[in-house]
Amino acid sequence: MEVIIETERFLMRELKTTDANMFYSLNLDPEVTRYTGDTAFHSISEAMDFLDEYDDYKKHGFGRWAVMSKEDSDSWGWCGLHRREDGSVDMGYRLFQEKWGKGCATEVGRACVKYAFENLKLPEIIAEAVLENAASFHVMERLGFKYWKDGEDHGYKTNIYKMTKDDYSKLEI
Repeated sequence: MEVIIETERFLMRELKTTDANMFYSLNLDPEVTRYTGDTAFHSISEAMDFLDEYDDYKKHGFGRWAVMSKEDSDSWGWCGLHRREDGSVDMGYRLFQEKWGKGCATEVGRACVKYAFENLKLPEIIAEAVLENAASFHVMERLGFKYWKDGEDHGYKTNIYKMTKDDYSKLEI
């Protein structure tokens, strides 16, 4: 397993077709996809096809990464970066519901922010969440993102937060 990012409790690596079961299971939970606009895969095979065609790593040099526990190799979900159609880079995550409230989003999100600025040398990154998703706003604020503007995604009103390289350099990480 090629580790892209390592934190105190987690290893993050590129998603592979062997993650199809995890991807399928993650999207089956309506609470996990509640604010995403995504629907569940119809089968593990459909999730495998999605992962087989996922080419963000080749196109951009980064993407969403599988989040695995160091302790027991258990899959917690994914976290990572995504280049959007407008050229901006979004930091996002999706975790199994039973893993919520354990600090994972903050821990792996902080590692993604660090990777974006220190390894990829990006000038800025954004993060977006649906207005009703207060937990994600708290994570973004803990990471150092600042409210930037209102948005809309998949028919949901959102808040878009931004962090610049200058903002990052002022953080105590």
